[in-house]
Amino acid sequence: MFDVGFSELIVIALVALIVIGPERLPRVARTLGALLGRAQRYVNDVKADIQREVDLDELKNIQSTFQDAAKSVEQSVSQVGEELQAAGESLNQSISATAEATPESAAEAPTAAATVAAETPATSAQMDLGLESKPAAEPAAAPKA
Repeated sequence: MFDVGFSELIVIALVALIVIGPERLPRVARTLGALLGRAQRYVNDVKADIQREVDLDELKNIQSTFQDAAKSVEQSVSQVGEELQAAGESLNQSISATAEATPESAAEAPTAAATVAAETPATSAQMDLGLESKPAAEPAAAPKA
C-alpha cells in the first residue's frame, strides 16, 4: 500500500509529539491503532465476502454443468430404453407370429431333427464303437393263418 520506511516513521512520530504534546500522545496513538484495526477488519470482511460470492458463482456454474450432463445422460438412457423396448416388442411379435404358424405346419411335416436323423447314415466312428444307427423296429408281422 504505502511504502513507509523506518526513517519516515521517526519523522511522523516527532511531528506528532510536537503538535499533540506528550500528555495526549499515548491516547491518540491508542485511538489511531483501534481505528486502523477496525479498517483492516472491515477490508478483510469485504474481501472475504467478495471471495465467497466468486466461489458461489463458480459452484453454481459447476452445478449447472453437472445438471446439464445429468440431463443428457438421462435422455440417452431413456432413448436406449425406448429402443430396447421397441426391439423387444418386435421380437415378441416375431415369436408370436412364428408360434402361430408352427402348429399348423407341425401336423403336416416331421420335425427337422427327425428328418436329419432319418437321412443321416451311421458314421465309421459309430460303426467302430457299435453305435450304428438302427432303423426303428418294424412292427412284427402278424402270423398268417
